[in-house]
Amino acid sequence: MCGRFVSTTTPQDLLGLLGVTGWNPAETLAPSWNVAPTDPVWTVLERVDRETSELARRLRPVRWGLVPSWSKDPATGARLINARAETVHEKPAFRSAFAKRRCVLPADGYYEWVRVPAAEGRKAYKQPYYLHPRAGGPLVMAGLYEFWRDRSLPEDDPAAWLTTATIITTDATDAAGRVHDRMPLTIGPADLDAWLDPEHDDPVELRRLLHAPAGDELAVRAVSTTVNSVRNNGAALLDAVPDPVGHGDGPG
Repeated sequence: MCGRFVSTTTPQDLLGLLGVTGWNPAETLAPSWNVAPTDPVWTVLERVDRETSELARRLRPVRWGLVPSWSKDPATGARLINARAETVHEKPAFRSAFAKRRCVLPADGYYEWVRVPAAEGRKAYKQPYYLHPRAGGPLVMAGLYEFWRDRSLPEDDPAAWLTTATIITTDATDAAGRVHDRMPLTIGPADLDAWLDPEHDDPVELRRLLHAPAGDELAVRAVSTTVNSVRNNGAALLDAVPDPVGHGDGPG
């Protein structure tokens, strides 16, 4: 799974990297080295522009943790931060969004944890690892987004609407698999247009886009347990530490 990630790439950089044609500069997010569920996150998605009636690729912030449109309580989103690639097209919480509302979530990298057993003079603990593209650049994670309406408010009240997203995961490959059996599924440049296109609704063709990346694309390193608390943030969270179980591949 992916339960925490890093997002520090600026909107200006993302515009060019992902072919974004629309972004409201008034919508800003501070860089975060410890993005947690229910935090606001950047997504790239395509929707018809109300003014021009043309399809536009937009960068916009949404809340991490998908809330299905039929949900009675937006708190359900905290449990739906990930969707499995193997079943995303058929699960009630995700199948409508999979057909019509797909997005990508750009990230610098993400964290996973490995349990380290107790030893003499030391209690058992969870060792965090940071996984990121070995060649640099953003990790373009496949996602879905959804709109939820608070029906206690008028439909034309902006406060009545909540936009949320989930990250699609797949079986982990080589480097990532040393740390966890699941990893975020990424969308490559060749598949980005088809994945974001809301008019592309053939489930068979869409599922063909959900293929795992090559295993040597990610670098892995052990980092401080400081990241275990969502209250901690800052670039120092990415500093390498001695690897207690040898799952990383160095400080790169």
